[in-house]
Amino acid sequence: MKLSREIKTGIIVIGGILLFILGFSYLKSSPLFESGKTLYAVYKDVGGLQVGTPVTINGFTVGNVTDIGFKDSEGSLLVTLFVKSDFDFSKQSHAELYDTGIIGGKGIQIKPVFDGSPMAKSGDTLPSQTQPGLTQLVQKQLAPLQRKVEGAMTNADTLLRNVNDVLDENARRDLRETLSGLNNTVASFQKSAEVLNRILSNNESKLEGSLKNFEELTANFTQLSDSLNNAGLGRTLANLEATMTNLNTLMARIEKGEGTLGKLMNDEELYVNLNNASRELDLLLQDFRLNPKRYVNVSVFGKKQKEYELPEEDPAARPNIENQ
Repeated sequence: MKLSREIKTGIIVIGGILLFILGFSYLKSSPLFESGKTLYAVYKDVGGLQVGTPVTINGFTVGNVTDIGFKDSEGSLLVTLFVKSDFDFSKQSHAELYDTGIIGGKGIQIKPVFDGSPMAKSGDTLPSQTQPGLTQLVQKQLAPLQRKVEGAMTNADTLLRNVNDVLDENARRDLRETLSGLNNTVASFQKSAEVLNRILSNNESKLEGSLKNFEELTANFTQLSDSLNNAGLGRTLANLEATMTNLNTLMARIEKGEGTLGKLMNDEELYVNLNNASRELDLLLQDFRLNPKRYVNVSVFGKKQKEYELPEEDPAARPNIENQ
């Protein structure tokens, strides 16, 4: 059946629309043909979370982040999650935002809860929480130390005032000069810190690019290691090592003269005999070619054969003369 031009045009337009929808869904990391449920979580700060980031449960990837947007005028962020339907959990399960590595990157992991509450279904909003990152943990550990340092500085200041009351004028003058030098040193350190901060600020993009390149390099090494393990490289190397061991054992036996091949390689008398036999066979074939009558007598109609006469230059006689 011949299709009209209008039908062909309609088919092409519909195919283009389908391809556009598939491409747009792929770029947004939204699966079209995979069953699952869409869940939501609200955060004050997502810390650089990206669309397409995997969503995990107990370290196993069960979905991904499909959209991130503002929820209200206060700046709260609404994160849309797509989760596969092959594992059910309570709607009270927490969607925790955490650091995926020490050099940056955010991920979301669902901590399933089984408390008898209704199971999470598409459209539900999960309770959200944020796992403290490395920077927050360091600041939390340094806060008590900072308070101790401030207390120590206060005590030191009191002690210095008491010392000023005790020391004479010359000692206090010397002490003031020492403190003045210490202040200059602190000022120098402060200037150095400002220069260092300025350098880091000017090269922040380069440092971030270097960290990203290092992360990609680490991921590539991990993939290479997994590929080699899946390709059975260890088993191949073990078989190669066993083969080389057997080959070394075989060569050692040959060198000791064990076995047929060892005797053939180490028996010089056998070599000489084979060499002489080869030479004599060559002379025999040459003599047979030059003097066939010596070996074959054919009588036709009872005719008497002529007796063979030895040629004057018989090649078969040469070895005998040489051996004499």
